[in-house]
Order: sequence, then structure tokens, then C-alpha cells
Amino acid sequence: MSFLPQELIRKKRDGGALSPEEVAFFVKGLAEETIGEGQVAALAMAVFFNGMEPEETVALTRAMTASGKTLSWDGAAGPVLDKHSSGGVGDNVSLMLAPIVAAAGGVVPMISGRGLGHTGGTLDKLDAIPGYRSQPDLAAFRHAVAEAGCAIIGQTADLAPADKRLYAIRDVTATVESLPLITASILSKKLAAGLDGLVLDVKCGSGAFMARLEEARALAKSLVTVAKGAGLAAAALVTDMDEPLAFAAGNAVEVRNAADFLTGARRDKRLYEVTLALAGEMLCLGKLAPSAAEGERLAAARLEDGTAAERFQKMVSALGGPADFLEKAERHLPAAPIVREVAPQGEGFVCAIDTRALGIAVIGLGGGRRRAEDAIDHAVGLTDIAGIGEAVGKERPLAQIHARDTDAAEAACRAVRAAFRLAEAAPAERPLIMERLA
Repeated sequence: MSFLPQELIRKKRDGGALSPEEVAFFVKGLAEETIGEGQVAALAMAVFFNGMEPEETVALTRAMTASGKTLSWDGAAGPVLDKHSSGGVGDNVSLMLAPIVAAAGGVVPMISGRGLGHTGGTLDKLDAIPGYRSQPDLAAFRHAVAEAGCAIIGQTADLAPADKRLYAIRDVTATVESLPLITASILSKKLAAGLDGLVLDVKCGSGAFMARLEEARALAKSLVTVAKGAGLAAAALVTDMDEPLAFAAGNAVEVRNAADFLTGARRDKRLYEVTLALAGEMLCLGKLAPSAAEGERLAAARLEDGTAAERFQKMVSALGGPADFLEKAERHLPAAPIVREVAPQGEGFVCAIDTRALGIAVIGLGGGRRRAEDAIDHAVGLTDIAGIGEAVGKERPLAQIHARDTDAAEAACRAVRAAFRLAEAAPAERPLIMERLA
């Protein structure tokens, strides 16, 4: 059935609901590129302002899933599990979570994305590893999963191709925060991956797309409802993103942070708590643990005994990266030529952080995209980011800037300094895991 794209745009612009047939037509045009980028952007903006009915979101999710191949993991060594984060700053959880769950008996074929808006992308981080193929063909993907029990890759041309194009257009047209588009984007990739269970990490706070708890709760509910409607076991955690999750934000710097986490050289407290909580949920969904709490204990054991690190190294090697990456991560990862401390204006305790502003600062350094076609400088970013409640002053800077040139470093210093608010006393500690939905 054929429709005029401009009529679908008009219908959604005026608050109407698209039929499953109209949605399917639009998705087909996305995948085959018979609908122009301007028309895609216009419809995305209409959806942003007018939303979608639940039935429309389900139809969009299913159509984008069906726009390419879907995987089957018959004969897998364990339950096929995955996680998705709605996006944040310093959120490199996937890099540790996939090998932890694999070490605990799960099979984790993780389809991840690139940076979106002010948030970092898992694929951009992995691209900092020399030789790592973040977008292999399906045969190589299957081989890596068989070798390591996990593999983190991007969408190939075969998996949810309609979403791949829509994702890139949303990133540069200020339509990222649309709840139905987020839901369909996330779940179309996950459904195409042939999962048995999916855990959603929905961020809430100044660095999240959903800044308010009500918004985060609505997204978590939408994701779990649509996933279950498609026959996929799912649960969601709403987690705090009022400050960066890791002490680093960027690409190579977050990979180095993940390597330190896996080897035990350094583990950020908040990062550890979220990673283990998500692992526990995944292992419970996969029936590898009788409860999420027991799943956390199993995940912690696999992290401490080094088997999670071994799985990560196997994954990197299977996808073309260095065989000694975890041993010599610093040698293999690109480094920026300028490293500069950001001194605070005075002394005190960090009481608030504009986390989105930190993400924008990384983009300003070249670590993210202003346009879909922009290249990324994997070496730049922020490290040693002070957390809320931490005392800063002459002996403790707000962060370190990793920059390509002096002008970029100075601009980032100003942006980082403006993003922090200090107080005379440390604020009360807030919960990191805010809510659970299942």
C-alpha cells in the first residue's frame, strides 16, 4: 500500500494517529531511503510534539524490527540476555556488564549505538580500541559471541536498518527525547537480536534525556510494556544521572576506566553499584539466579575472580582488537596531547552538577558529533571528575581536561567550571537506584 509522505506528516502534525499500514509504509521508506531526510525529520518533529498512541508505538517497533534480519540463537550455551541504557554521561556500563553476565553463564549479543545528543555512545568508545570491528558482518558477530559469550557491536545493514537511519536524523534535529521514538529505537534493535530477556537502565537527572522522575518512569513503563507485548521478558531500573556515572567522560578515557574496573585497578563506587544491580536483574531474568540479589552476588564473584576480565579480552580479540589489550590498555588507546586540571572557583563541597553541560563540553572538545557525518576525536574527554558530596579546592580539582589544542582546553575548562556548584557542607547522599519496574 502506498501513501504520500507529506500526508502522513500532516496527519501526525495535526495530532492524528497513524495506522499500522501507514507506519509500515514510513518505515519501509526509511529503510529503502525513498523518503527524504527532510520528510523524516518533519515526521520525527511531529511525533516529538504530538506523541504516539501505544498501538502506534508497537506498530513502529515491530515494523523497524522487521525492516531487516532477525537473529536466532538456537543451541546457545545459556539464556540470551541484554541491557540498554537510555543514555547518560560517563555511562560505560555496557563495557563491563556484557562480560560479567557472560562469565556468569549468560549469552550477551549486545547491539549498541553511537553518541546521541549530549550522551556518549558505546560504539564510539569501542572504536577507540585499535582494530576493534564495531560493525562486523553477522558471521563475525556470531563467532565473537561463541568465543567470548558476549559481543558488543553496532547495527549492521541487516539489523533494523530503518532505525539506524532514523537514529542518526534524531541526533541532529533535536528530536532525541521523544518517548515513542526512544522506545521503538531501543526495542527494534533488541527484538532483532533474538533475546530471551532485556533489562532497561532508564536514566533520570541533569545528564539524562528524561530529567524528571515522572518522565523517566514513563519511559521505563513504555519500554517494559512494549517489550512484553512483543513477547520479550523485561525489567527496568530507573537510575540517577544527576552526576556522571564514571569518573571519566569521553571515548578512550571511558574505555581505560572500564579496563581498570575489570582488572580491579580502580572501581568507581556509583559505577560498581549500577553495573552489579543491572547484572543481577539480567541473571534473574535468565533464570541463572533465583533473585536479583543472588544475581548481584554471582556477578560480583565473576568480577572478583577475573573471569569477567577474561571474557572482555576474548571479545576484543575476537573482533580484531589487540590480544594484550587489558594488560596494556594505556599503550593501545589514543591520548590527547594536552591534559589540564580544572581548578574550582574557591573551596567547598560539590552540591550539584549540570551533567548535560559536561556532555556538551566533551562534544566541544571533539569527542562527540554536532552533525551526523562528523568524525570523532577518540582521545579527548574528561577524567577525575569530582562527584557530588566531594570536597574540592587547591588540592582537588573539578576534573582533568584531555584536549587536542589549547583553545579547546580553555573553552572546556570554562564550561566544566560553570557546570559545578559548591556549598559549605556536603549534601545528603541520594539513592542511585531510584525505582524498579517489571
